[in-house]
Amino acid sequence: MADSSNQVQLKKGALELCVLALLARDESYAYEIASTLSAGVGMGEGTIYPLMRRMQDDGLVDTRLEESSSGPPRKYYRLTAAGRAAFTAQKREWRSFSDAVDRLLGDAK
Repeated sequence: MADSSNQVQLKKGALELCVLALLARDESYAYEIASTLSAGVGMGEGTIYPLMRRMQDDGLVDTRLEESSSGPPRKYYRLTAAGRAAFTAQKREWRSFSDAVDRLLGDAK
């Protein structure tokens, strides 16, 4: 039980960074982001939509609507200048943290 809870917390902690990384590549809509994250790190839709709203409220992403041939219009997300700055900072912090953890794990027996 604890292992599952730890894994969920680790994923949640890295989720915003993962979304920022995807959007740094290209704009995308929430379902596409959720599908990519589900395949890559096992995080589902239920966690993405609240995060996308918060990121929009925080000024990290802008949105636009585009008509879809397969249903309602899609809301596309793209990084703002603040979002790009947040991605750069979070990526640097993540690398520093993960390098430190890797060093500790390498010394463990």
